[in-house]
Amino acid sequence: MSIEFLIALYIVAVGLAVAGVGTYFYQMVFKQEAMLRFDGRTYLGSLGHLLMSFMCGPMIMLHLGWRSDGQNSLSMSSVLLSAFIAFGWSFITGLLALSVFLAVIGA
Repeated sequence: MSIEFLIALYIVAVGLAVAGVGTYFYQMVFKQEAMLRFDGRTYLGSLGHLLMSFMCGPMIMLHLGWRSDGQNSLSMSSVLLSAFIAFGWSFITGLLALSVFLAVIGA
């Protein structure tokens, strides 16, 4: 049972790493903050924003949880909720990234 738990933690770590790299790469290339959105000038732009939101979503959710609520203090419930959502989401992102990796190497 501990091996399955370690595999799940590895998948979450891969998903969080992919989300972090994707978020900072997006911000470096497009010179704007990555956020959850699906708007765009064209249909292709909307699909690009949707893909970015899905792949970078865990890191964006972690950043959203650490924002203060205007009184220079953090809300513990928003931090815990965003972390719970982000780590669950990073499991899905990690599964997607590892499946693409394994498909490319042919394992």
